[in-house]
Amino acid sequence: MRSGRHRDGFIASWILRTEERNLLGWCLLGIGFGFLMIWSTMIQRGIPLGIGDLLVFGGYAVALISIHLIFVLGRFQGDQILVIAVNFLCGIGMLVQYRLGSFDTQGISRPLLLYPLSLICMALLTLMVRQGRYQLLMSGMWPWFWGLFSIMVLVLLLLFGQRFRGGVYAIGLMTPSEVLKFTCGLFTASLIARYAKTLGDWRLLKTHLFSPWLIGFIGIWCLLVLLLIMLSDVGLLLILGLSLVITLYVGTWHLGYVLIAVISSGALLTLILSLFPHAVRRIDSWLDPFRDPTGGSWQVLQGLSGLYSGGLWGEGFGLGAPHFTPIASSDFVYTVIGEELGFAGTLLLLAIYALLLNRILQIASRTTSDPGRLLVVALFSTLTTQVVLNVAGVTGLIPLTGLPLPFISLGGSSLIVTLGLMAFILAISEDNGARRHVTKKTKRLHKK
Repeated sequence: MRSGRHRDGFIASWILRTEERNLLGWCLLGIGFGFLMIWSTMIQRGIPLGIGDLLVFGGYAVALISIHLIFVLGRFQGDQILVIAVNFLCGIGMLVQYRLGSFDTQGISRPLLLYPLSLICMALLTLMVRQGRYQLLMSGMWPWFWGLFSIMVLVLLLLFGQRFRGGVYAIGLMTPSEVLKFTCGLFTASLIARYAKTLGDWRLLKTHLFSPWLIGFIGIWCLLVLLLIMLSDVGLLLILGLSLVITLYVGTWHLGYVLIAVISSGALLTLILSLFPHAVRRIDSWLDPFRDPTGGSWQVLQGLSGLYSGGLWGEGFGLGAPHFTPIASSDFVYTVIGEELGFAGTLLLLAIYALLLNRILQIASRTTSDPGRLLVVALFSTLTTQVVLNVAGVTGLIPLTGLPLPFISLGGSSLIVTLGLMAFILAISEDNGARRHVTKKTKRLHKK
Protein backbone atom coordinates (compact mmCIF):
# COMPACT_ATOMS: atom_id res chain seq x y z
CA MET A 1 0.00 0.00 0.00
CA ARG A 2 2.79 2.36 0.91
CA SER A 3 4.66 1.67 -2.34
CA GLY A 4 1.42 2.32 -4.26
CA ARG A 5 0.97 5.69 -2.59
CA HIS A 6 4.61 6.52 -3.29
CA ARG A 7 4.17 5.59 -6.96
CA ASP A 8 0.98 7.66 -7.25
CA GLY A 9 2.68 10.55 -5.48
CA PHE A 10 5.59 10.40 -7.91
CA ILE A 11 3.24 10.32 -10.91
CA ALA A 12 1.27 13.25 -9.54
CA SER A 13 4.43 15.24 -8.98
CA TRP A 14 5.72 14.30 -12.44
CA ILE A 15 2.50 15.56 -14.04
CA LEU A 16 2.46 18.72 -11.94
CA ARG A 17 5.93 19.76 -13.08
CA THR A 18 5.31 19.09 -16.79
CA GLU A 19 5.57 22.79 -17.64
CA GLU A 20 8.91 23.02 -15.86
CA ARG A 21 10.23 19.94 -17.67
CA ASN A 22 9.24 21.26 -21.09
CA LEU A 23 10.70 24.71 -20.47
CA LEU A 24 13.91 23.24 -19.08
CA GLY A 25 14.26 21.40 -22.38
CA TRP A 26 13.97 24.67 -24.30
CA CYS A 27 16.39 26.25 -21.85
CA LEU A 28 18.93 23.50 -22.51
CA LEU A 29 18.41 23.85 -26.26
CA GLY A 30 19.00 27.61 -26.20
CA ILE A 31 22.18 27.40 -24.13
CA GLY A 32 23.36 24.48 -26.27
CA PHE A 33 22.94 26.63 -29.39
CA GLY A 34 25.14 29.27 -27.76
CA PHE A 35 27.86 26.70 -27.13
CA LEU A 36 27.64 25.55 -30.74
CA MET A 37 28.22 29.13 -31.88
CA ILE A 38 31.37 29.37 -29.76
CA TRP A 39 32.64 25.95 -30.82
CA SER A 40 32.17 26.75 -34.51
CA THR A 41 34.18 29.96 -34.06
CA MET A 42 36.93 28.03 -32.27
CA ILE A 43 37.10 25.47 -35.09
CA GLN A 44 37.27 28.22 -37.71
CA ARG A 45 40.23 29.71 -35.86
CA GLY A 46 41.98 26.35 -35.66
CA ILE A 47 41.44 25.86 -31.92
CA PRO A 48 40.88 22.15 -31.21
CA LEU A 49 37.98 21.05 -29.02
CA GLY A 50 38.70 18.73 -26.11
CA ILE A 51 36.64 16.67 -23.72
CA GLY A 52 36.78 19.55 -21.22
CA ASP A 53 34.91 21.80 -23.65
CA LEU A 54 32.07 19.29 -23.79
CA LEU A 55 32.10 18.88 -20.01
CA VAL A 56 31.12 22.52 -19.52
CA PHE A 57 27.84 22.05 -21.36
CA GLY A 58 27.47 18.52 -20.00
CA GLY A 59 27.69 19.81 -16.44
CA TYR A 60 24.92 22.28 -17.13
CA ALA A 61 22.72 19.55 -18.63
CA VAL A 62 23.31 17.30 -15.62
CA ALA A 63 22.40 20.17 -13.29
CA LEU A 64 19.07 20.79 -15.05
CA ILE A 65 18.14 17.11 -15.00
CA SER A 66 19.15 16.78 -11.34
CA ILE A 67 17.16 19.84 -10.27
CA HIS A 68 14.03 18.59 -12.00
CA LEU A 69 14.33 15.10 -10.51
CA ILE A 70 14.96 16.53 -7.02
CA PHE A 71 11.80 18.62 -7.24
CA VAL A 72 9.75 15.72 -8.64
CA LEU A 73 10.96 13.21 -6.03
CA GLY A 74 10.52 15.81 -3.29
CA ARG A 75 6.97 16.53 -4.56
CA PHE A 76 7.80 20.21 -4.64
CA GLN A 77 4.90 22.41 -5.73
CA GLY A 78 6.57 25.82 -5.83
CA ASP A 79 6.86 28.31 -8.69
CA GLN A 80 8.04 26.64 -11.91
CA ILE A 81 8.67 29.76 -14.01
CA LEU A 82 11.05 31.07 -11.36
CA VAL A 83 13.05 27.82 -11.65
CA ILE A 84 13.31 28.32 -15.42
CA ALA A 85 14.43 31.94 -15.15
CA VAL A 86 17.15 31.12 -12.61
CA ASN A 87 18.48 28.17 -14.61
CA PHE A 88 18.47 30.11 -17.88
CA LEU A 89 20.36 33.04 -16.33
CA CYS A 90 22.90 30.62 -14.86
CA GLY A 91 23.20 28.99 -18.28
CA ILE A 92 23.98 32.38 -19.81
CA GLY A 93 26.53 32.89 -17.05
CA MET A 94 28.24 29.58 -17.84
CA LEU A 95 28.17 30.36 -21.54
CA VAL A 96 29.72 33.83 -21.17
CA GLN A 97 32.35 32.69 -18.66
CA TYR A 98 33.30 29.81 -20.96
CA ARG A 99 33.61 32.29 -23.83
CA LEU A 100 35.92 34.45 -21.70
CA GLY A 101 38.12 31.50 -20.74
CA SER A 102 37.23 31.51 -17.04
CA PHE A 103 37.01 27.70 -16.91
CA ASP A 104 39.95 25.33 -17.01
CA THR A 105 38.83 22.85 -19.66
CA GLN A 106 41.93 20.68 -19.29
CA GLY A 107 40.38 18.81 -16.37
CA ILE A 108 37.73 18.83 -13.64
CA SER A 109 38.43 22.14 -11.92
CA ARG A 110 36.60 24.02 -9.16
CA PRO A 111 35.33 26.82 -11.44
CA LEU A 112 34.06 24.20 -13.89
CA LEU A 113 31.93 22.57 -11.16
CA LEU A 114 30.78 25.80 -9.53
CA TYR A 115 27.60 26.39 -11.54
CA PRO A 116 26.30 22.77 -11.66
CA LEU A 117 26.95 22.06 -7.98
CA SER A 118 25.54 25.42 -6.87
CA LEU A 119 22.34 24.85 -8.84
CA ILE A 120 21.89 21.36 -7.39
CA CYS A 121 22.53 22.70 -3.86
CA MET A 122 19.87 25.37 -4.48
CA ALA A 123 17.30 22.66 -5.19
CA LEU A 124 18.28 20.66 -2.09
CA LEU A 125 18.20 23.76 0.12
CA THR A 126 14.74 24.59 -1.21
CA LEU A 127 13.42 21.24 0.01
CA MET A 128 15.16 21.69 3.38
CA VAL A 129 13.49 25.03 4.22
CA ARG A 130 10.07 24.42 2.59
CA GLN A 131 6.72 23.98 4.37
CA GLY A 132 7.35 26.91 6.69
CA ARG A 133 10.65 25.61 8.06
CA TYR A 134 12.34 28.85 6.93
CA GLN A 135 10.32 30.62 9.65
CA LEU A 136 12.31 28.78 12.31
CA LEU A 137 15.28 30.95 11.28
CA MET A 138 13.13 34.05 11.87
CA SER A 139 11.70 33.18 15.29
CA GLY A 140 12.93 33.50 18.86
CA MET A 141 16.44 34.91 19.17
CA TRP A 142 17.46 33.97 15.64
CA PRO A 143 17.03 37.50 14.21
CA TRP A 144 19.56 38.84 16.71
CA PHE A 145 21.93 36.03 15.81
CA TRP A 146 21.78 37.03 12.14
CA GLY A 147 22.38 40.68 12.99
CA LEU A 148 25.37 39.95 15.22
CA PHE A 149 26.71 37.40 12.73
CA SER A 150 26.65 40.08 10.02
CA ILE A 151 28.66 42.41 12.22
CA MET A 152 31.16 39.65 13.04
CA VAL A 153 31.74 38.92 9.34
CA LEU A 154 32.54 42.56 8.62
CA VAL A 155 34.80 42.90 11.69
CA LEU A 156 36.82 39.81 10.73
CA LEU A 157 37.07 41.06 7.16
CA LEU A 158 38.26 44.45 8.40
CA LEU A 159 40.89 42.87 10.68
CA PHE A 160 42.22 40.10 8.44
CA GLY A 161 41.11 40.96 4.90
CA GLN A 162 43.40 42.09 2.11
CA ARG A 163 42.75 45.14 -0.05
CA PHE A 164 42.71 44.64 -3.79
CA ARG A 165 41.48 47.11 -6.44
CA GLY A 166 39.59 49.17 -3.90
CA GLY A 167 37.85 46.23 -2.20
CA VAL A 168 38.61 44.08 0.84
CA TYR A 169 38.75 40.31 0.32
CA ALA A 170 39.40 37.19 2.36
CA ILE A 171 41.91 34.48 1.46
CA GLY A 172 41.74 33.57 -2.23
CA LEU A 173 39.97 36.85 -3.05
CA MET A 174 36.73 35.49 -1.61
CA THR A 175 34.05 38.00 -0.57
CA PRO A 176 32.43 36.71 2.65
CA SER A 177 30.52 40.00 2.93
CA GLU A 178 28.20 38.63 0.21
CA VAL A 179 26.47 36.59 2.91
CA LEU A 180 25.09 39.82 4.37
CA LYS A 181 22.59 39.96 1.52
CA PHE A 182 20.96 36.97 3.20
CA THR A 183 21.69 37.46 6.90
CA CYS A 184 20.66 41.13 6.91
CA GLY A 185 17.49 40.20 5.03
CA LEU A 186 16.60 37.66 7.72
CA PHE A 187 17.45 40.10 10.52
CA THR A 188 15.46 42.97 9.05
CA ALA A 189 12.41 41.06 7.82
CA SER A 190 12.05 39.11 11.08
CA LEU A 191 12.04 42.12 13.39
CA ILE A 192 9.89 44.31 11.14
CA ALA A 193 7.31 41.51 10.90
CA ARG A 194 7.41 41.00 14.67
CA TYR A 195 7.02 44.71 15.56
CA ALA A 196 5.14 45.94 12.47
CA LYS A 197 2.30 47.48 14.49
CA THR A 198 4.66 49.51 16.67
CA LEU A 199 6.86 50.60 13.76
CA GLY A 200 3.84 51.59 11.69
CA ASP A 201 2.34 53.90 14.34
CA TRP A 202 4.83 56.59 15.33
CA ARG A 203 2.66 57.66 18.27
CA LEU A 204 2.98 54.14 19.60
CA LEU A 205 6.65 54.07 18.63
CA LYS A 206 7.36 57.01 20.97
CA THR A 207 6.58 54.82 23.96
CA HIS A 208 9.10 52.22 22.75
CA LEU A 209 12.05 54.54 22.09
CA PHE A 210 14.08 52.95 24.88
CA SER A 211 12.89 49.39 24.33
CA PRO A 212 15.78 46.90 24.07
CA TRP A 213 14.56 45.59 20.71
CA LEU A 214 14.44 49.03 19.11
CA ILE A 215 17.82 50.08 20.53
CA GLY A 216 19.30 46.79 19.33
CA PHE A 217 17.76 47.10 15.86
CA ILE A 218 19.04 50.65 15.35
CA GLY A 219 22.40 49.89 16.97
CA ILE A 220 23.13 46.88 14.76
CA TRP A 221 22.24 48.81 11.61
CA CYS A 222 24.42 51.76 12.65
CA LEU A 223 27.34 49.39 13.24
CA LEU A 224 26.78 47.74 9.86
CA VAL A 225 26.82 51.10 8.08
CA LEU A 226 29.96 52.18 9.94
CA LEU A 227 31.82 48.94 9.14
CA LEU A 228 30.82 49.05 5.47
CA ILE A 229 32.13 52.62 5.24
CA MET A 230 35.40 51.52 6.86
CA LEU A 231 35.61 48.71 4.29
CA SER A 232 34.85 51.18 1.46
CA ASP A 233 32.09 48.84 0.27
CA VAL A 234 29.70 51.47 -1.06
CA GLY A 235 27.97 48.99 -3.38
CA LEU A 236 26.93 46.63 -0.59
CA LEU A 237 25.95 49.61 1.55
CA LEU A 238 23.58 50.78 -1.19
CA ILE A 239 22.07 47.31 -1.58
CA LEU A 240 21.46 46.76 2.13
CA GLY A 241 20.29 50.32 2.72
CA LEU A 242 17.68 50.21 -0.05
CA SER A 243 16.56 46.77 1.09
CA LEU A 244 16.04 48.10 4.62
CA VAL A 245 14.00 51.09 3.44
CA ILE A 246 11.80 49.06 1.08
CA THR A 247 11.17 46.35 3.68
CA LEU A 248 10.32 48.97 6.32
CA TYR A 249 7.88 50.68 3.98
CA VAL A 250 6.17 47.45 2.87
CA GLY A 251 6.01 46.23 6.48
CA THR A 252 4.52 49.45 7.88
CA TRP A 253 3.22 51.42 4.87
CA HIS A 254 4.61 54.57 6.51
CA LEU A 255 6.13 57.11 4.10
CA GLY A 256 8.09 58.70 6.93
CA TYR A 257 10.75 56.01 6.65
CA VAL A 258 11.29 56.86 2.99
CA LEU A 259 11.71 60.54 3.88
CA ILE A 260 14.23 59.70 6.62
CA ALA A 261 16.13 57.51 4.14
CA VAL A 262 16.37 60.30 1.56
CA ILE A 263 17.68 62.80 4.13
CA SER A 264 20.14 60.37 5.73
CA SER A 265 21.44 59.14 2.34
CA GLY A 266 22.37 62.69 1.39
CA ALA A 267 24.32 63.15 4.62
CA LEU A 268 25.93 59.73 4.18
CA LEU A 269 26.98 60.52 0.60
CA THR A 270 28.63 63.75 1.77
CA LEU A 271 30.53 61.81 4.45
CA ILE A 272 31.71 59.15 1.99
CA LEU A 273 32.93 61.72 -0.52
CA SER A 274 34.87 63.53 2.18
CA LEU A 275 36.51 60.35 3.49
CA PHE A 276 37.33 58.43 0.32
CA PRO A 277 39.14 60.12 -2.60
CA HIS A 278 38.56 57.11 -4.87
CA ALA A 279 34.80 57.72 -4.61
CA VAL A 280 35.35 61.27 -5.86
CA ARG A 281 37.49 59.95 -8.73
CA ARG A 282 34.71 57.55 -9.77
CA ILE A 283 32.21 60.38 -9.90
CA ASP A 284 34.66 62.53 -11.87
CA SER A 285 35.22 59.67 -14.32
CA TRP A 286 31.47 59.31 -14.70
CA LEU A 287 30.87 63.02 -15.28
CA ASP A 288 33.76 63.43 -17.70
CA PRO A 289 35.23 60.07 -18.78
CA PHE A 290 37.47 61.66 -21.43
CA ARG A 291 39.35 63.71 -18.84
CA ASP A 292 41.47 60.64 -18.01
CA PRO A 293 40.81 58.18 -20.88
CA THR A 294 43.89 56.00 -20.24
CA GLY A 295 43.62 56.03 -16.46
CA GLY A 296 40.59 55.95 -14.18
CA SER A 297 38.13 56.03 -17.09
CA TRP A 298 39.85 53.35 -19.19
CA GLN A 299 37.60 50.47 -18.11
CA VAL A 300 34.40 52.47 -18.55
CA LEU A 301 35.37 53.71 -22.01
CA GLN A 302 36.43 50.25 -23.18
CA GLY A 303 33.15 48.80 -21.98
CA LEU A 304 31.14 51.50 -23.75
CA SER A 305 33.24 50.96 -26.88
CA GLY A 306 32.35 47.26 -26.82
CA LEU A 307 28.64 48.05 -26.46
CA TYR A 308 28.85 50.52 -29.35
CA SER A 309 30.66 48.06 -31.62
CA GLY A 310 27.99 45.44 -30.95
CA GLY A 311 25.30 47.54 -32.60
CA LEU A 312 21.84 46.04 -32.91
CA TRP A 313 22.64 42.35 -33.48
CA GLY A 314 26.24 42.07 -32.24
CA GLU A 315 29.38 40.71 -33.84
CA GLY A 316 28.48 37.12 -33.06
CA PHE A 317 29.24 34.92 -30.06
CA GLY A 318 32.97 34.31 -30.01
CA LEU A 319 33.74 36.95 -32.64
CA GLY A 320 34.14 40.04 -30.46
CA ALA A 321 37.18 41.34 -28.59
CA PRO A 322 36.07 41.48 -24.92
CA HIS A 323 39.67 41.07 -23.71
CA PHE A 324 40.20 44.77 -24.38
CA THR A 325 37.89 45.56 -21.42
CA PRO A 326 39.66 45.06 -18.06
CA ILE A 327 37.98 42.50 -15.75
CA ALA A 328 35.35 41.80 -18.40
CA SER A 329 34.35 38.52 -16.74
CA SER A 330 33.27 40.26 -13.53
CA ASP A 331 31.79 43.76 -13.30
CA PHE A 332 31.67 44.38 -17.06
CA VAL A 333 30.22 41.09 -18.24
CA TYR A 334 27.12 42.95 -19.48
CA THR A 335 29.27 44.77 -22.04
CA VAL A 336 30.55 41.43 -23.36
CA ILE A 337 26.97 40.36 -24.07
CA GLY A 338 26.30 43.72 -25.72
CA GLU A 339 29.38 43.47 -27.92
CA GLU A 340 28.78 39.92 -29.17
CA LEU A 341 24.97 39.73 -29.13
CA GLY A 342 24.20 43.41 -29.64
CA PHE A 343 21.35 45.49 -28.28
CA ALA A 344 18.98 42.60 -29.00
CA GLY A 345 21.02 40.30 -26.75
CA THR A 346 21.11 42.76 -23.86
CA LEU A 347 17.38 43.39 -24.26
CA LEU A 348 16.71 39.66 -24.04
CA LEU A 349 18.86 39.44 -20.92
CA LEU A 350 17.01 42.31 -19.25
CA ALA A 351 13.70 40.70 -20.22
CA ILE A 352 14.71 37.51 -18.40
CA TYR A 353 15.69 39.53 -15.33
CA ALA A 354 12.32 41.32 -15.54
CA LEU A 355 10.54 37.95 -15.69
CA LEU A 356 12.50 36.72 -12.68
CA LEU A 357 11.80 39.83 -10.59
CA ASN A 358 8.15 39.88 -11.61
CA ARG A 359 7.69 36.29 -10.44
CA ILE A 360 9.31 37.18 -7.11
CA LEU A 361 6.91 40.12 -6.72
CA GLN A 362 3.97 37.82 -7.42
CA ILE A 363 5.22 35.42 -4.77
CA ALA A 364 5.45 38.29 -2.27
CA SER A 365 1.93 39.46 -3.09
CA ARG A 366 0.52 35.93 -2.56
CA THR A 367 2.38 35.20 0.67
CA THR A 368 0.00 35.18 3.64
CA SER A 369 2.53 35.09 6.50
CA ASP A 370 4.14 38.44 7.33
CA PRO A 371 7.65 37.01 7.99
CA GLY A 372 7.65 35.17 4.65
CA ARG A 373 6.26 38.13 2.73
CA LEU A 374 8.78 40.59 4.16
CA LEU A 375 11.66 38.15 3.63
CA VAL A 376 10.72 37.87 -0.06
CA VAL A 377 10.50 41.68 -0.27
CA ALA A 378 13.94 42.06 1.35
CA LEU A 379 15.54 39.52 -1.00
CA PHE A 380 13.72 41.00 -4.01
CA SER A 381 15.06 44.47 -3.12
CA THR A 382 18.58 43.10 -2.78
CA LEU A 383 18.53 41.37 -6.15
CA THR A 384 16.82 44.23 -8.01
CA THR A 385 19.21 46.85 -6.64
CA GLN A 386 22.24 44.79 -7.65
CA VAL A 387 21.00 44.28 -11.21
CA VAL A 388 20.12 47.97 -11.65
CA LEU A 389 23.39 49.25 -10.17
CA ASN A 390 25.53 46.93 -12.29
CA VAL A 391 23.78 47.64 -15.61
CA ALA A 392 23.45 51.37 -14.94
CA GLY A 393 27.11 51.58 -13.89
CA VAL A 394 28.65 49.86 -16.93
CA THR A 395 26.41 51.79 -19.34
CA GLY A 396 27.39 55.14 -17.84
CA LEU A 397 24.03 56.06 -16.32
CA ILE A 398 25.52 56.23 -12.81
CA PRO A 399 29.05 56.02 -11.35
CA LEU A 400 30.54 52.54 -11.09
CA THR A 401 29.81 50.63 -7.88
CA GLY A 402 31.89 47.50 -8.53
CA LEU A 403 28.92 45.16 -8.06
CA PRO A 404 28.74 41.88 -10.02
CA LEU A 405 25.80 41.01 -12.28
CA PRO A 406 23.79 38.29 -10.50
CA PHE A 407 24.11 34.75 -11.88
CA ILE A 408 26.44 35.86 -14.69
CA SER A 409 29.52 37.66 -13.36
CA LEU A 410 32.48 35.55 -12.32
CA GLY A 411 32.52 35.07 -8.55
CA GLY A 412 31.82 32.00 -6.45
CA SER A 413 30.65 33.84 -3.31
CA SER A 414 28.16 35.96 -5.24
CA LEU A 415 26.71 33.01 -7.15
CA ILE A 416 26.35 30.77 -4.09
CA VAL A 417 24.66 33.47 -1.99
CA THR A 418 22.34 34.53 -4.83
CA LEU A 419 21.21 30.94 -5.44
CA GLY A 420 20.75 30.58 -1.67
CA LEU A 421 18.37 33.56 -1.76
CA MET A 422 16.48 31.94 -4.62
CA ALA A 423 16.13 28.70 -2.63
CA PHE A 424 14.30 30.55 0.15
CA ILE A 425 12.07 32.40 -2.31
CA LEU A 426 11.19 29.11 -4.03
CA ALA A 427 10.40 27.50 -0.67
CA ILE A 428 8.11 30.40 0.25
CA SER A 429 6.41 30.16 -3.16
CA GLU A 430 5.22 26.66 -2.26
CA ASP A 431 3.46 27.97 0.85
CA ASN A 432 1.54 30.57 -1.15
CA GLY A 433 -1.22 28.27 -2.27
CA ALA A 434 0.78 26.82 -5.16
CA ARG A 435 -1.25 23.66 -4.73
CA ARG A 436 -4.26 25.55 -6.08
CA HIS A 437 -2.62 25.32 -9.51
CA VAL A 438 -2.52 21.51 -9.48
CA THR A 439 -4.56 20.00 -12.29
CA LYS A 440 -7.74 18.01 -11.56
CA LYS A 441 -6.04 14.85 -12.70
CA THR A 442 -3.18 15.43 -10.30
CA LYS A 443 -5.63 16.06 -7.45
CA ARG A 444 -7.32 12.74 -8.07
CA LEU A 445 -3.98 10.98 -7.93
CA HIS A 446 -3.21 12.70 -4.61
CA LYS A 447 -6.54 11.53 -3.14
CA LYS A 448 -5.66 7.92 -3.92
